[in-house]
Amino acid sequence: MPKKLKAMSLLFFGVALLALPLLAQGTAAEASKDQMDLFKLSLIVGAGIITLSVAAGAFCQAKAISAACEGISRNPGGAPHIRFLLVFGLVLIETLVIYALLITIIILMVQWGKYVIKA
Repeated sequence: MPKKLKAMSLLFFGVALLALPLLAQGTAAEASKDQMDLFKLSLIVGAGIITLSVAAGAFCQAKAISAACEGISRNPGGAPHIRFLLVFGLVLIETLVIYALLITIIILMVQWGKYVIKA
């Protein structure tokens, strides 16, 4: 089995395992079924956003560090420039992951029961 397939199946299994307690929850007496479904969906979307962004960020950081080390080993005279670009790139990648975390926090902290649109 290829490494990528193993990693993706492990990631899928982990997300499914983390979603099990969410699916086992009972509904509150005052909340309607639609509100609870929306709340569950927001939790799943929030978990998916942060999981994918962290996985992509970690992969990109590993790839950048690997390429920078290879570049420095081939051209030691260019090490300061390569190091600067590496740190700059890592900062940008980490910023994107932090933005995804903020979006996830916003999705999870919305009080879904207050903002129900009645048709």
